[in-house]
Amino acid sequence: STLNPETRRKGGMHYTSIENIHKVIDPLFYTELCKEFEEIKDVRVAKTRNQKLEEFRDKLASLTFLDPACGSGNFLTETYLSLRRLENEAIALMQDGKTSFGFLNPVKVSIGQFYGIEINDFAVTVAKTALWIAESQMLRRTEEIMHQTLEFLPLKSYTNIVEGNALRVDWGEVVPAGKLRYIMGNPPFIGKKEQSSSQKKDLLDVFNKRFKTPGLLDYVTGWYMKAFDYINDSIDCAFVSTNSISQGEQVPNFLGKFLEMGNSIKFAYKSFRWDSEASLKAHVHCVIIGFGKKNYTKRTIFDSDSKRKRARNINAYLLDAPNIIINSRKTPISEKVPKINYGSMPIDNGHLILNEKERDEIIDECSEMSKYIYQYVGGDELINNGIRYCLWLKGISPSLLKKSKKVLERVKLTKEFREGSNRPQTKELAKSPTLFGEIRQPSKKMIVIPKVSSETRKYIPMSLVSPKIIINGSALIVSSGDLYTFGILCSNVHNAWMRAVGGRLETRYQYSGSVIYNTFPWPEPNVEQEAKIEKTAQGILDARALYPDCSLADLYDETMMSPELRKAHQMNDRAVMEAYGFAVKMTESECVARLFELYQGLVGEA
Repeated sequence: STLNPETRRKGGMHYTSIENIHKVIDPLFYTELCKEFEEIKDVRVAKTRNQKLEEFRDKLASLTFLDPACGSGNFLTETYLSLRRLENEAIALMQDGKTSFGFLNPVKVSIGQFYGIEINDFAVTVAKTALWIAESQMLRRTEEIMHQTLEFLPLKSYTNIVEGNALRVDWGEVVPAGKLRYIMGNPPFIGKKEQSSSQKKDLLDVFNKRFKTPGLLDYVTGWYMKAFDYINDSIDCAFVSTNSISQGEQVPNFLGKFLEMGNSIKFAYKSFRWDSEASLKAHVHCVIIGFGKKNYTKRTIFDSDSKRKRARNINAYLLDAPNIIINSRKTPISEKVPKINYGSMPIDNGHLILNEKERDEIIDECSEMSKYIYQYVGGDELINNGIRYCLWLKGISPSLLKKSKKVLERVKLTKEFREGSNRPQTKELAKSPTLFGEIRQPSKKMIVIPKVSSETRKYIPMSLVSPKIIINGSALIVSSGDLYTFGILCSNVHNAWMRAVGGRLETRYQYSGSVIYNTFPWPEPNVEQEAKIEKTAQGILDARALYPDCSLADLYDETMMSPELRKAHQMNDRAVMEAYGFAVKMTESECVARLFELYQGLVGEA
């Protein structure tokens, strides 16, 4: 909190609450230590128990930790405190009410077991001080247990926190790999667009031509690669990471390849909001990934509510599913599937877009213009019933255009904007300023999908839309408006696929044609199954129509969803699952695992 907010922002620094630190250290090592300690406490024979307690203290003292992005030392300090609490409890059990202790060295766990690398010199000093304070606090507690004063020399030499850029420092010079047991931490949260030229060079150097596109990756991936180059199979790692590395196109670009290099995932927290205890709270969204160079027999996935689930495997999407990478595609992987595209793009600096007042003013000036003003819909308008309009001047005669000074002025401004662009393609568009820059409007009914939708919804709200409504680039268009296609896309199966392989904007769903739609393995229904899906899809539309005053946001609020609409979706879900041959009671994780297998089959056939 003492650091300048701008310094924190540029460095991608986000401080960590005790609760979130334990999301990292508990599944990495601490839960197992606590379990081992509880088993020792249950030993009834005092002599045997004391021997095991002494061995347990030796084990605690043998563990060595590295945080290669340690900041002010939160991870190291809390880990030290956690181990010392266990040691103090062990000492109390061995003491058993006595006023003296039969050992010259009652404290074995030392801050010397903790190593860190930090780029900010002031944070280095804070980290060292925090560990000294923690050491003093724990010694005072040990003295209370033992009823005697112990020697403590504060501020003694402690050089294990090293100042430097962790992506340029040799970790082996900070602590030899053969001495280390755990690596953990919260590396900087810096996306590809926010990286400085020097940070981009850091990634290029660390990846050393092993990946094709390090320039497209989040900065945190550099710590994964440094760890890979440094660790052996006796070291376990866990990093807090930007959630994008396990979503969308970053999976084939990084995490999928990282696992193929011989790494595997021990535990994972799926995407959740990361809050800190700093006065300026950081509302970022992240995942936690515990990994190493070994084949773990026990694997655990935690959801956003920290509920745990045992997993047979954890793949690059942080799912209990096969290690299959979904590569983006320009066309659908399944045959006979309608194409998907973005909506039309005006490229006009806003001059061809109208609000209600502006539309009315143009019509008042020239009533003939009404047939060239269309409703204009993007993702937000689709979901929230927002009202906007646009000038759709396709086929307008110059003589009519002259009758409206307001429209003509907007066309001139669009032309000037395009002429002033540095982009050659945009300059070329200045020759046709009455038209949208990119026109993708179909001539028939279409399915419209918002690009961004709340993660609180079970289903992405999609809609069948008339070609008389112009769809913009914040939504996607499936050029076929048939009920069967609508039913498949509205189903729990397709939404499960979207949640598994798609990217996120913070935690909101971010729909992509190339990553989600084109990679989705469609079913191969018989005539009866297809007809049933058409019927259940119509049922969804009928259930929506019962509440004409409601927006899709209202209808798909999980708290307010009407019984009719929920039942209609459940009927559609069953029909689609039957077409796949899936059991109706199949969980979403099981459904995704089967879809991964179907995808792999289609890729093999391609």
